[in-house]
Amino acid sequence: MDFVSPVLDIASRLWDCTAMRAVYIRELPENLNSLRTAMEDLKNVYEDVKEKVDREEKLQKKRTHGVDGWIQSVEAMEKEVNDLLAKGDEEIQKECLGTCCPKNCRASYKIGKMVRGKMDDVALKKTESPVIERPLDKTVGLDSLFDHVCMQLQDDTVGSVGLYGMGGVGKTTLLTRINNEFLKTRVVFDAVIWVTASRQANVEKVQQVLFNKLEIPKDKWEGSSEDERKEAIFNVLKTKKFVLLLDDIWEPLDLFAVGIPPVNDGSTSKVVFTTRFSTVCRDMGAKKGIKVKCLAWEEAFALFQTYVGEDTINSHPHIPKLAEIVVKECDGLPLALITIGRAMAGAKTPEEWEKKIQMLKNHPAKFPGMENHLFSCLAFSYDSLQDEAVKSCFLYCSLFPEDYEINCNDLVQLWIGEGLLDDYGDIKEAKNRGEEIIDSLKHACLLESVGREDRWSPATYVKMHDVIRDMTLWLARQNESKKQNKFVVIDKGELVKAHESFPRGFFTYMPIITVLDLSYLDKLIDLPMEIGKLFTLQYLNLSYTRIKKIPMELRNLTKLRCLILDGIFKLEIPSQTISGLPSLQLFSMMHFIDTRRDCRFLLEELEGLKCIEQISISLGSVPSILKLLNSHELQRCVRHLTLQWCEDMNLLHLLLPYLEKFNAKACSNLEDVTINLEKEVVHSTFPRHQYLYHLSEVKIVSCKNLMKLTFLIYAPNLKFLWIDNCGSLEEYFGLFSRLVLLYLLGLPKLRSICRWGLLFPSLKVMRVVQCPNLRKLSFDSNGISKNVEEICGKQEWWDDLEWEDQTIKHNLTPYFKPL
Repeated sequence: MDFVSPVLDIASRLWDCTAMRAVYIRELPENLNSLRTAMEDLKNVYEDVKEKVDREEKLQKKRTHGVDGWIQSVEAMEKEVNDLLAKGDEEIQKECLGTCCPKNCRASYKIGKMVRGKMDDVALKKTESPVIERPLDKTVGLDSLFDHVCMQLQDDTVGSVGLYGMGGVGKTTLLTRINNEFLKTRVVFDAVIWVTASRQANVEKVQQVLFNKLEIPKDKWEGSSEDERKEAIFNVLKTKKFVLLLDDIWEPLDLFAVGIPPVNDGSTSKVVFTTRFSTVCRDMGAKKGIKVKCLAWEEAFALFQTYVGEDTINSHPHIPKLAEIVVKECDGLPLALITIGRAMAGAKTPEEWEKKIQMLKNHPAKFPGMENHLFSCLAFSYDSLQDEAVKSCFLYCSLFPEDYEINCNDLVQLWIGEGLLDDYGDIKEAKNRGEEIIDSLKHACLLESVGREDRWSPATYVKMHDVIRDMTLWLARQNESKKQNKFVVIDKGELVKAHESFPRGFFTYMPIITVLDLSYLDKLIDLPMEIGKLFTLQYLNLSYTRIKKIPMELRNLTKLRCLILDGIFKLEIPSQTISGLPSLQLFSMMHFIDTRRDCRFLLEELEGLKCIEQISISLGSVPSILKLLNSHELQRCVRHLTLQWCEDMNLLHLLLPYLEKFNAKACSNLEDVTINLEKEVVHSTFPRHQYLYHLSEVKIVSCKNLMKLTFLIYAPNLKFLWIDNCGSLEEYFGLFSRLVLLYLLGLPKLRSICRWGLLFPSLKVMRVVQCPNLRKLSFDSNGISKNVEEICGKQEWWDDLEWEDQTIKHNLTPYFKPL
């Protein structure tokens, strides 16, 4: 029975081949072909990397240990794969029982399992293909910011980080450092991918870069649609733990449309990008937006010295001081420090430094490297601005002196006067658009918000970085030949000096001037009749001068749109002067010292102007106030109202639907400010509950009989509240969901802000002084602002406060600052 042995032998071998093992044997031919293809793909990546390494080494750059290790491991893997492919092919040839069963089942299973494992190794090695370390000079001043970004990336709840800041501030340098750091610790991620987006970036362009980086098979890419390319990228990345570094994004980029899997939903992958616009961080859904700021003084000087060289700095005792002057001109901007530092390297005499400093101050565009390297880089931000109107408004900001803090309200009024916002029909629309433009320039890091020490003023200010201003003046000169409009700026202090008036004929030399700002010329007491010849004038500001009388000839300025007469001691305005200004849209006469006089005639002339839209005025007599409050036309126009020394008034009914700012000072008999809802509505279409909807600032000072402020309950958008020296006030009510600044001073009878817990989600600063009976702060435990910066008061007052919830005290104590 010789046939029994072979049968039993075959049965024994088949018994060992379990269902799982049979899969390795059955799929061996297919897996061998897949392994052969995968190895060819890996070899192509290897050749690309090897070519890049050879190219970099010819530039005297040294390959990193990570790159060298990867190259050697691929070479070793290629040998292993070739040996395994040969064994697999040989095993397939050993067939028995037709083509159904290998001769040695165990050997085939073993080889099949090795082939399958090696396929996984090859695929992993391909995703580990290293990015060559990006060139990076020694960084200065980025350590703390780098550590902060790395800390955010280690947070599992933070999937994406946006780095924003002005051009040349070091965003790409920071991202490069992050890239190189990931290469050192690449065991954490399967892939680190760098994409330079640039200004022309779109989905298709970024997809193409990712195709080159991820080595997606060409047959799945060529001729495919955008959606198909998206799927190909998505299918590769969804199984990987990756870091995507996007440099220089100018507009929001839809990463999901590119094929990037979501990273803010518990994903372990990360996206980091740089941009010049804070709005891009918001629009791209960055979990963290981090501003890259200019360097502090010590860091700026250290960076400058790095590029100038210690030999140059120490070549003469006077040069370090001169170097400080140069660094100050750069205002902490790294690109400026590097550009100018390189230009100054080798300048080893004080005379050379002094000449270059004069050039830098007076003609910065002629300084070596400034125009081609620095200004051209910064100008990309200007080129990206929305339209010509925004660009003109931006260029206008360079007319202010270096480091000047620009009042935003004044700036918008000047833009209106210059005709830069003429596309908007009325003053309100133009002002709204002006505020939007300021915000857009801040978001583009072309203007900077100014945090003033006087945080009790609600006014907002911006400034222009010194180097941005130099660039802007350079741009303005570049555009001079294209535009007829030109601005003339004269130092107002030099304009009048010891004189009390202008030289005769002064205004005859400016027949087409549109803006004349003479504010704060405190020696100026006379305005010549010649001003009536400035027929094209649209904006006139005489605030805080000592002018005694407005010349009657002012009525000849038929195109005048803005007239600002704030803070003038005693000003005579001849009858029929204001009524002769048919184009007047904005009139302001605030902080007017002589307010007790009867202003009814002035109000009547304003009431008769067809174009008037916004009035800001100080009044001090009851007849004037009644005239204002009984005129529907004036009620519609009043934006800022100040009442001073109105001793005969004990109750004020505010019915000013568009009022934005209200002040009351030294109204000694005033007991309450309220709204009479039963009184006839100014406009039948105006909702009753929105009478004071626009009111954002209230200041009440020295109203000794004031007991109530009922009107505050009708001001839902109040942002600034200042109550000072009102000895009879016991409590007040309000809706303070948008209140930012609260100042309570000299209120001995004040017992509470409100009878119930309030939400203060926007509050930043609170000051309480000489309010001994204010024992409770009406804070709701759920409504404490996350924006709180400080609460000021006497330590004993704070210690004696009563708290319904100790959690509130615990949360607020870190912000308390004793006076």
